[in-house]
Amino acid sequence: MPSLYETLRADIITAMKARDTATATMLRTADAAIQRASMDTGKPIDDALALVSMKKSVKNLIDARAEFEKAGRADLVAANTAEITVLEKYLPKGLDPAKLEALIVATIAATGATSKKEMGKVIGALKQLPEAGLIDFGAASKVIQAKLP
Repeated sequence: MPSLYETLRADIITAMKARDTATATMLRTADAAIQRASMDTGKPIDDALALVSMKKSVKNLIDARAEFEKAGRADLVAANTAEITVLEKYLPKGLDPAKLEALIVATIAATGATSKKEMGKVIGALKQLPEAGLIDFGAASKVIQAKLP
């Protein structure tokens, strides 16, 4: 099975052959972000690095889209939405809310957290789980705050 980065590179070539310049440009931008992250960290490109870069790119696009919506720029909102849609197909699906809540309840019990002051301990424990790559920590934070007194 090809790696995430190899799949991205193959899709760039496919988009170029299909003369789909918009998609090719979006994918090239993601490729450049991955290569930049590789050079910055001094590590070779692997799935973990590619995944972190893609998630960061999507998060930046979502933040920018929110700003464009506030400014009433429908053209830029549409462009960002299209780019987010293209990039999200390379990201793993996140955990559903029920499974996230179950993980949080188990982690709270395992860490023995009893107040919101110990929220950092719970999040630290969540980051050590194998499912950490699938967890949206913004949503997890809200659930943890609701569970802890």
